[in-house]
Amino acid sequence: MPRRKSNETATLDTKGAKIGEPVPKAVIDINTASVGVPRQADQDLREELSALRQQIDSLQQQILDGVRSVKGGAGKAMRRTEAVVKLYPASTLLLVAAVAAAFACAGRRASLPRPRHQSALREVRDFYDTIRARI
Repeated sequence: MPRRKSNETATLDTKGAKIGEPVPKAVIDINTASVGVPRQADQDLREELSALRQQIDSLQQQILDGVRSVKGGAGKAMRRTEAVVKLYPASTLLLVAAVAAAFACAGRRASLPRPRHQSALREVRDFYDTIRARI
């Protein structure tokens, strides 16, 4: 037989956690088969936030240091390049022309039609002609 429905309503617990309070973490003890809530200090949240803020500040500082070093290295390379161009203008011009020619040759080779398609087509035509000759 099914259980009878209870007409009693449960009363709400007004002594529980309020909105905005930290939610307690439950601990399950498998030895005693009990569930409990350990006592939590109120300062844990503040300590965690301060530790996170310190980590964010240190990460920001590391990023700024990295950007400064990259910027300094790029500026140094630019100044060296300018000095080389001023000291050796003819050699620089020849080097730029050689690099441009290498890119042009590489581009031309990439754009040429590949002979394997033509040879495959030629083989199919030869096969077709031999079959036609046999018939």
